[in-house]
Order: sequence, then structure tokens, then C-alpha cells
Amino acid sequence: MASGVLDGAVAGAVATTADVVRAGLKILGCAEGTTTVSGAFYVILPANEASPERVLTFTDAAVVPRPDARQLAEIAAAACDARRSIVGDEPRVAFLSYATRGSAGGEDIARIREAVHLFRHRCPGVPADGEIQADAALVPEVAERKAPGSLLGGNANILVFPDLASGNISYKLVHRLAAAAAIGPILQGLSRPLNDLSRGASIEDIVNVARVTALQAAGSAVGKPSESA
Repeated sequence: MASGVLDGAVAGAVATTADVVRAGLKILGCAEGTTTVSGAFYVILPANEASPERVLTFTDAAVVPRPDARQLAEIAAAACDARRSIVGDEPRVAFLSYATRGSAGGEDIARIREAVHLFRHRCPGVPADGEIQADAALVPEVAERKAPGSLLGGNANILVFPDLASGNISYKLVHRLAAAAAIGPILQGLSRPLNDLSRGASIEDIVNVARVTALQAAGSAVGKPSESA
């Protein structure tokens, strides 16, 4: 990959995520403008009577245990780039918390607010809000009450979690309890597409991650513009 012979790679079926990330950093290095490698799951919620199929990005749910404000902003920016290549829509970023717009305070809230500030400077054209609770990020009716005037309007498609524990737990709950498909972990922040697998990955899991890797490689090949550059 580093020599340009390969466009992307999938690994991890017989190795840990930590081993895959270390190999990526050694062989590929980080993408320009970032120092943080993170992971995302693409959670596909099936259509129902109330809403059509929905694809959400859960990040970071695989790599960084407790990102600081700068890392959260980099994770969000990398998720925006990846989503454009993989899903093909425009990112709408929610920095999640246990509070919405000052309803509570504390060190964690301050960290998220700083991350939002850094992200808006880095990606000024991307709708983003935070600190914001998950219901206000995802449900328009709740957003009207809790976050009136939010740029997201309850229609976020990238969920940035404050730490690895909350992100990983959340995607697994949605996957298991809401009959949602979960594709990943998709690594973000490397100079070329390299994606991970669970060591318990099924054939379907491997095929899905390979498909995502191909989409990322195709996006890189045509040189799509990046708002995080």
C-alpha cells in the first residue's frame, strides 16, 4: 500500500485492533493534517412505518479510550471525509454528551465544547452542534424543545461520542436490540484505506468491510475535496 501497488486493505480477522492500527501507522502513517487514528461503525437502521432506512456513523467506537478536545475534532473531521466516500451524503455532526447546551456543566462538558469550537474552525461548512444529547441530535421533535435553532434539527448522521466506552457500548446496543446492521470498525485518519475486522467476523462482515474499503479507495482515486484539509 505504501508503494502504491494496493489501493486499500482489510485486516484483523486473526489480529487485534491494536495490532492493525500499529501496522497502519508504521506502513502508511496518518493522513495529512491529522495525528489521530480512530474507528467508526456504520450502523444501518432498517426502515419502518415512521421513517426510511437510516445510516449513522458512530465514532470513535474502536480505538481512542478518552480523546481530548483536539482528538475529538480530528475524529469528527475524519468521519466527515470517510462518510462522503462511503455513504455519499453530506455530514451532519453531533458531539454527544449527557447534557444539551448548558443544561449541565463539568470538565467533560468543557472538553466537548472546546472540541466543537476546534471542529467548526477546521470544517466551517459542516453543520455541527454540541454539547448535545442523543435524542436532541436524532429526533426533530426533541430538538425543537431541547436545542431550538440547532443546525442539525434532529437530523445528525455522524455521532461523535465523548469516549470509547460510550461509543462501543452504544453501537452494540443498537446493533443487537434494534435489528440494525453494523459495519466496521472502519479506521479513520490513515493516509490510505486500511480497515479492521473483529476476530469473530463472519463472511458477511468481511465482505461488507471489503466493500467499504473499495468505496474509500475509489473516492481517494478521484481526489474528492476534503473540508478537513
